Amino acid sequence: MDAAPNPQLIRTRDLSKTYQVGDNVIKALGGVSVDIAQGEFTAVMGPSGSGKSTFMNMLGCLDRPSSGEYVLGARRVSELAGDELAQVRNSSIGFVFQTFNLLARTAAVENVELPLVYAGVPAAERRRRALEMLAKVGLAERAEHHPGQLSGGQQQRVAIARALVTRPLLILADEPTGALDSRTSLEIMALLQELNRGGMTVVLVTHEPEVARFARRVLYFRDGLMVKDAVNAEPEFA
Repeated sequence: MDAAPNPQLIRTRDLSKTYQVGDNVIKALGGVSVDIAQGEFTAVMGPSGSGKSTFMNMLGCLDRPSSGEYVLGARRVSELAGDELAQVRNSSIGFVFQTFNLLARTAAVENVELPLVYAGVPAAERRRRALEMLAKVGLAERAEHHPGQLSGGQQQRVAIARALVTRPLLILADEPTGALDSRTSLEIMALLQELNRGGMTVVLVTHEPEVARFARRVLYFRDGLMVKDAVNAEPEFA
């Protein structure tokens, strides 16, 4: 008997984004419809200006679509604004960026705690969960180190721990290996695969085919449109 498919986590229908620049209307995203199931590892690929970053901003509730529908879990996110949109972003989505975005004069454990500070979680619980996440990414012994005392790969692990600490529905990783050497990039992709095998939904934005090969599914963007939706029959494993 076949296993039941995972429930749908992301649903977009005709998702579009336009910008007014002087007298010109720029279409950054031109009507994207896609479903992503809970537990998928999906890469979003395309050259600069293809719309992949705009699409990620929509998924991450960092920007609102000009038209179309976006549903995350059970919430129709495209209809939310202001505080409600921020609440979804802070509670349901973990972000990993190319440049780590860590506070330089703050210990790793305190960097990981930061989203919980904003969420009003008590100090003892914040510390417990932050230490737990640092252990999960293999940095338990580096909890009191500042970013300047860590390698690039270790800093990205701290950033991943910070993304996980709110127990999100989704990890959005925007060029997470872009500032790393090839060996460290493999380590970070191995960690993302491990998290995905544990059930975490991962959406990875990249322009590098060698990075996209680690995902099980690849969405290709060009000129604001999704032009191909492909399955990696044999994804790479780091």
